[in-house]
Amino acid sequence: MQFKTLAAAGAVTLMALSLTACGGSGTGNGGGSAGTTLTIAFNQNAEHPQAQAMTQAGAALEEATGGAYGLEVFPDELLGAQDETLEQVRSGTIDMAVVAGSVLEGINPDISVINLPYLYSSAEQQVSVLNDDAIVGELFDTLNADNLEVLAVYHAGARSLYTTDGPVTTPEDLAGQRIRVIESDTNITMMQLMGGVGAPMDMGEVYTAIQSGVLDGAENNELVYSNMAHAEVAPYFSETRHLMLPDLLVINTGVLDAMDDESEAALREAVAASVDTEVELFATAVEEARTAAEEAGATFSEPDVEAFRAAVLPLHDEVVTSDSARAVYDAITAAAE
Repeated sequence: MQFKTLAAAGAVTLMALSLTACGGSGTGNGGGSAGTTLTIAFNQNAEHPQAQAMTQAGAALEEATGGAYGLEVFPDELLGAQDETLEQVRSGTIDMAVVAGSVLEGINPDISVINLPYLYSSAEQQVSVLNDDAIVGELFDTLNADNLEVLAVYHAGARSLYTTDGPVTTPEDLAGQRIRVIESDTNITMMQLMGGVGAPMDMGEVYTAIQSGVLDGAENNELVYSNMAHAEVAPYFSETRHLMLPDLLVINTGVLDAMDDESEAALREAVAASVDTEVELFATAVEEARTAAEEAGATFSEPDVEAFRAAVLPLHDEVVTSDSARAVYDAITAAAE
């Protein structure tokens, strides 16, 4: 299935399409002769590595099922922001969505354990442990009561700091600086421990907020930094690489229940293969984004990473309080050694 970039003005039409295409809600044809297209809500653009990997998974699914099932990715928040699309998947209005791990903390606070700073040693290690049912199966199964299942976990880059008035070398350099973070208690506390002030804000507002001085900077990966033109207003990119926040592909459990065994197996196989594809595509995209940011005036520097790591370690103890969270945490950290 060819991926189409659609204008935001077509969002209402797309929502109607998603309602008719959703196999999980009972409105799809269950893989009949005309075929069923499963919708995936995505908050970034069609060129993003995750979108490309999921599109390839859709082609593999179509081939494996003889056209009975396919996937279609709706990018650029056309079906809503992540918290909105998660609710739509829960209700069965749409089939699947990609959401950050932090978005799921509201359903089960123990999921915070996979969102901790300085937890993963590499992209490969991250996707290996978070797609290992023996490690995260019981944790993710707690979502089933909300009609959700995690089909796959994708790498979403390593987040670093970028600021307006000079590079950040140590936590002391962040004193008094307001840094945009994802809206979650974990991330706000993380930024406080790193020395700054965490300021949750919608991504679309960040450029103007930095430009006007409301923010002193933000933290994100190289793709967002370049694609959102943040290098223009915060040219100092300090490679703290403090957070590898995973993105989870979640599906309405009713969609899986409606599929025949062979088609469900084909879906799982196609999505699983897309994880490694996405890691490779992401690495290439990071290099391209870094080059583009430098051309736009950005300066990349290496801070004292160990100082930042030591500063945020108390957050690990604060979050990992239950036996289930501890089991996941211990398995992840053991795999990083």
